[in-house]
Amino acid sequence: MFGKRGNEGFGKAGGAIAPPPPAPAAAAPVASSPSILVEPARENQRQQVTPPPLQAPQRKRPVRTDEYYDTKQQVFSALIDTIDLSQLSKLDGESAREEIRDIVNDIITIKNFAMSISEQEELLEDICNDVLGYGPLEPLLARDDIADIMVNGAGQTFIEVGGKTIESEIRFRDNAQLLSICQRIVSQVGRRVDESSPICDARLPDGSRVNVIAPPLSIDGPALTIRKFKKDKLTLDQLVRFGAITPEGATVLQIIGRVRCNVIISGGTGSGKTTLLNCLTNYIDRDERVITCEDTAELQLQQPHVVRLETRPPNIEGEGEITMRDLVKNCLRMRPERIIVGEVRGPEVFDLLQAMNTGHDGSMGTIHANTPRECLSRIESMIAMGGFTLPAKTVREIISTSVDVIIQAARLRDGSRRITQITEVIGMEGDVIITQDLMRYEIEGEDAGGRLIGRHMSTGVGKPHFWDRARYFNEEKRLAAALDAMEAKTKD
Repeated sequence: MFGKRGNEGFGKAGGAIAPPPPAPAAAAPVASSPSILVEPARENQRQQVTPPPLQAPQRKRPVRTDEYYDTKQQVFSALIDTIDLSQLSKLDGESAREEIRDIVNDIITIKNFAMSISEQEELLEDICNDVLGYGPLEPLLARDDIADIMVNGAGQTFIEVGGKTIESEIRFRDNAQLLSICQRIVSQVGRRVDESSPICDARLPDGSRVNVIAPPLSIDGPALTIRKFKKDKLTLDQLVRFGAITPEGATVLQIIGRVRCNVIISGGTGSGKTTLLNCLTNYIDRDERVITCEDTAELQLQQPHVVRLETRPPNIEGEGEITMRDLVKNCLRMRPERIIVGEVRGPEVFDLLQAMNTGHDGSMGTIHANTPRECLSRIESMIAMGGFTLPAKTVREIISTSVDVIIQAARLRDGSRRITQITEVIGMEGDVIITQDLMRYEIEGEDAGGRLIGRHMSTGVGKPHFWDRARYFNEEKRLAAALDAMEAKTKD
């Protein structure tokens, strides 16, 4: 299957190479250059939640020597001269990896390189990662305990584990290798990153969110940020176990998602907005038609009738851009029952509010804001940014009649994530939007280990404003029981 071929598609060792087209179906992307690794809550009631155990960190790799890299370069060059990449791309990932390992072992034997078994295994793994995957990133992508990977140029990589940011030992050979890997990632979703288009949002095949900003905007080399998705999707029950919400609060959120309340999830960067949005969508009836609009598709809805839409950046001539507003407006022509907007950032919020107000109950979106009140102000500001010349009172009336519930998420200073408020939008009093909290999280101190201690408390407002919706969906008894239990625990 694998015959001798030339070096087309590959440059000289160490050069920055344009990425190849995406490999078909199950095959992993093929490397575009001989890139070389340089890796040198507590519970609801006043009890500390034991954080979930982290995966054992991978063993530290030995510091690589110049001799190792010289050997690797020779083996890599011989491999490229031997293997037919067009045939390799037709294999599944495991078969391709085995094929590469067999050929590399033959090359090591023929050229008589003096290597220990452990060094040979390290070399095999590095070359397989370079050819079939994302090079130095592969060990980090394989770990499910990492939430974020932040590459600040070739020589510095940070990861977030357990809510804390630490520096990783992973390094890239140089900025050319890093940019080549960035190009490989974004090319898989039909996008590009280079000097003429130095900013790009993309995603990995597993849905992980990717942002790349390249020189000349990024002064010290390409900056790559990956928000990883866990292989096991989080549920509200797991959020309860982590102390992010109480069981009673989780029941209220389930009912909010079930009875078609219009929901805005508010929070800062890394506070868990998308995770919470995924959790809420689990309670959408399976016979509803759901349409999602995102800049980079990352929502993971389990319903059978889901249409996923994604924005498109302009091409190299500056044409062909499809904005979030274009998607939301088009949604209204697709007979949606619910519209889910991954992140509201601009004037598309007006179209989402219009959809919420015209028969698409149960629509949801996320927004960057630190409090529910700030969330409402941001929505108002975004509408103004769109060039709408409506009176302020009219805008607020549209907001108050469209949004039913704001769920506030926060990442606390100890790295833990909490749902800090469940807030209803009641209506208007004069020119002011009136809200009321059903539940809020209050911090009471911290333990000896520096972890914050707090608890979720009911505000005792009685029947929520969406009570009639709950009764329509036959959920009023469960809602009443959850609110009563929440209030009883608050009084204890």
